[in-house]
Amino acid sequence: MTANKRLLFLPGDGIGPEVMGEVRRVVDWLGARQALNFDVEEGLVGGAAIDADGVPLTDATMAKAMEVDAVLLGAVGGPKWDSLPFEIKPERGLLRLRKEMELFANLRPALCFDALVEASTLKQDVVAGLDIMIVRELTGGVYFGEPRGIEDLPDGGRRGINTQVYTTAEIIRVAQVAFELARKRGGRVCSVEKANVMESGVLWREEVTKLHASDYADVELSHMYADNCSMQLVRNPKQFDVILTDNLFGDMLSDTAAMLTGSLGMLPSASLGGVDATGRRKALYEPVHGSAPDITGQGKANPLATLLSFAMMLRYSFDLGREASFIEDAVKQVLASGKRTADIMTEGCEEISTEAMGSALLDTLDRLAK
Repeated sequence: MTANKRLLFLPGDGIGPEVMGEVRRVVDWLGARQALNFDVEEGLVGGAAIDADGVPLTDATMAKAMEVDAVLLGAVGGPKWDSLPFEIKPERGLLRLRKEMELFANLRPALCFDALVEASTLKQDVVAGLDIMIVRELTGGVYFGEPRGIEDLPDGGRRGINTQVYTTAEIIRVAQVAFELARKRGGRVCSVEKANVMESGVLWREEVTKLHASDYADVELSHMYADNCSMQLVRNPKQFDVILTDNLFGDMLSDTAAMLTGSLGMLPSASLGGVDATGRRKALYEPVHGSAPDITGQGKANPLATLLSFAMMLRYSFDLGREASFIEDAVKQVLASGKRTADIMTEGCEEISTEAMGSALLDTLDRLAK
């Protein structure tokens, strides 16, 4: 890297600042031990922004997110802000980032670490070695389609309306992300929809099939209905490599896949936009877990999902696969040593604090770098 890449850290609410602090330590380690330096700026989002500025995301912070090379977010929300009107709830800050950055592809890995295989509710032989990537379309579909709303009916009842809608361009761009990822993984994509009962699913299957034939014939493509995919994730999850699906089904399937691993506190995610003329892709990275207000400030938060999100940033935004693997391998070794935060604690292991987990990771990085 000839010039320092610019990062925007948005710690947010609850345990967000605590877990983000451990990422800061890894950023410092990369600069000191790997001569890999980043220019990091910090901003407010969610409840923290509401308290300071009256809105969940200021225009200035939004502008900064558009300028930097990548954004890392901690968590947003909490009971303190639950009574606020919908349009200014903390979560609206995150939604604004996704919308204005045009982050249409959500990447949710479901990786079962060997040391945590017993944490899954499924049998060990079903989940051991699990490594799935779910690519979810993030800005279209039923969550954004029009018309929508609740209307009064002549008989005194009401009707709720949401519209599932996709265009060729929306399908192709997210499918391209899935195929490109598969080329770097196991070479298999399973496209998931409900083409048996939904016209949007028919279009989805047709467009993915055409794209595969024209540009990605080297990747194995299969199709599956969403309800069957949900069942197969529980029955035989290791049959999947990359799952490509729409916004609604991706929302549900990614949470199902997440729990195969045993803990939401271990799972990272990435939301990617399109590649611009300079080759730059807008991107936001965040852990899957929430703000966990019940343990805020107690040193109990698990920082590993945020650290793994940072590793995804290194890999997908900056093509720094070696450094990303350093962090991922360090996480595996720390877990294998028996160190645990409270959320993943099991009998016979050592329960440690957020900061102690960060320190254990840094010690392991030192050993790996020698």
